[in-house]
Amino acid sequence: MISEIIINFIYLLERVKMEQTHIKIGEVLKNQGYLTDSQLEEALELQKVDKNKRLGEILLDNEYISEEQLLVALSKRLDLEIIDFIRMKIDLKAVALIPKTIAFKYQIIATNFDGSRVILVVNDPLDFYAIEDVKSLINMPTEIKLGKKAEIQKALNKYYAELDSQKAASVANKSMDGRTGDVAINLEVTEDYGPIVNLINSIIIKGFNDGASDIHLAPFEKSILIRYRIDGLLIDSMALDVKLIQNLSARIKIMAGLDIAESRIPQDGHFKIKIDDKEINIRVSTMPTVFGETIVMRFLTQMVKIDYANSFGMNEFNYNKISRILRKPHGIILITGPTGSGKTTTLYMLIESLIKKPINICTIEDPVEKNLEKVNQVQVNPKAGLTFESGLRSMLRQDPDVILVGEIRDGKTAEIAVTAAVTGHLVFSTLHTNDAISTITRLLDLDIQNYMISNSVVGIVAQRLIKKICPHCKEEYIPDENELELVPGASTLYKGKGCHNCDFTGYKGRIAVHEILEVDSSIRGMISKKEPIENIYEYASKEGRIIYIRDSVKEMVLDGITSIDELIEHISILL
Repeated sequence: MISEIIINFIYLLERVKMEQTHIKIGEVLKNQGYLTDSQLEEALELQKVDKNKRLGEILLDNEYISEEQLLVALSKRLDLEIIDFIRMKIDLKAVALIPKTIAFKYQIIATNFDGSRVILVVNDPLDFYAIEDVKSLINMPTEIKLGKKAEIQKALNKYYAELDSQKAASVANKSMDGRTGDVAINLEVTEDYGPIVNLINSIIIKGFNDGASDIHLAPFEKSILIRYRIDGLLIDSMALDVKLIQNLSARIKIMAGLDIAESRIPQDGHFKIKIDDKEINIRVSTMPTVFGETIVMRFLTQMVKIDYANSFGMNEFNYNKISRILRKPHGIILITGPTGSGKTTTLYMLIESLIKKPINICTIEDPVEKNLEKVNQVQVNPKAGLTFESGLRSMLRQDPDVILVGEIRDGKTAEIAVTAAVTGHLVFSTLHTNDAISTITRLLDLDIQNYMISNSVVGIVAQRLIKKICPHCKEEYIPDENELELVPGASTLYKGKGCHNCDFTGYKGRIAVHEILEVDSSIRGMISKKEPIENIYEYASKEGRIIYIRDSVKEMVLDGITSIDELIEHISILL
């Protein structure tokens, strides 16, 4: 009670002090050229109406200044340092000093220790009550620094999710202490499943906040290894007691609607959850191994920043080609590439570009990864007899203009899709092939006739996701003879040294690379005449009709976007 009175008294004193410094902060903004006299006067008048708002808030609300400009002014006025979260290494022990509810309430994070002091990063250094409240909880000397609001929120999500997962893992592991042999699964025993539910939730939330595409739970002889695939790399996160695998597997199977009594064969399913008011679709795959079931959960609706999003993630050359192809009234457009290469993301972007047209768009997917406005989406359900083949047959009776088939998996589905394309529909689908031109060979392998391929296929897009060098630890070096054979004439190349921002991998983020085959009359003729596929390669390579993936990656290596190691990793596929 006494401490609360002291905090309130300090707050009132600092509030008076703050009121006296408003104009001075405005003067700093003016001196920096961020604010005009008339804007400052107008803001001060607005403040008289709403006395609970500080000057900075009013200036931001009326877009007179940016957040960065306000931070600069506060930094100068209060002599506080502005920190860059991206370049800052954050200590989880420091983060844990502030209870999660308090940190999120006040938007304050403890980042690390500087000697005997704790560094507190805030966005509003004038919220003295919040700062004093946090200081009283920590009960240690502190130093205040400034940070952007969005960066503080992102850090809070990331590091408290890490703390939650560690705590949940510890509780789950302790729940197995003293137990030997197999653990019986009893869904009614809430005492056992409380820690398991919390653990699974924390693992998923951490993966979401870290920007992972997949979460791997792999049981080995002595432990369960939890790993996250981030930017294409599998990052170790934590180890759990191996006796937890049956309980973990049962919980995830319940969520995904799988058979919890069956652990001898692979199973696939999916479930939806909400994180930060965002609906997340997660695909689940289980596979029996000698030590238990390995489980992979894939985020199907993870929000990932896409380079060149306004042009489908493509460069200008390829964007112009796909734009011409999309203007075709009918035909089939195929997206090819390995699993995890972003095919579905590209498909959705292409479909979304057509939504504004007065047309009927239908999709058949397994699973539906993202809900699209004004699009009739069908979920495959093999148990009920709804397969790609049967669903596509029925869909053709729904008067569609555009059809999306999530994946062509067999000859029957391919045949129906191709038939739909030659009878007046624009069809989109995916295939697993190494490059754009070899897709023609793949269709022939599926027993599609040459004349049907030549009359239906209008465009083929092959793509890969290439890891980008981390900008925070990027360094240049002189290439050796072996590297010069791959990129002749390069005087310098680049690589990531490894830092805490990239989990010491040297890579941060990925960029899509494409090659697009636009099927013109000459290529259609070659397909109809059953000419060797080499003839199509030769024709497409002339006069810049196609830019191959390998050439795009080499260009990125020379530009310092990616490393020579990325080119080497993919070279067997790209050459």
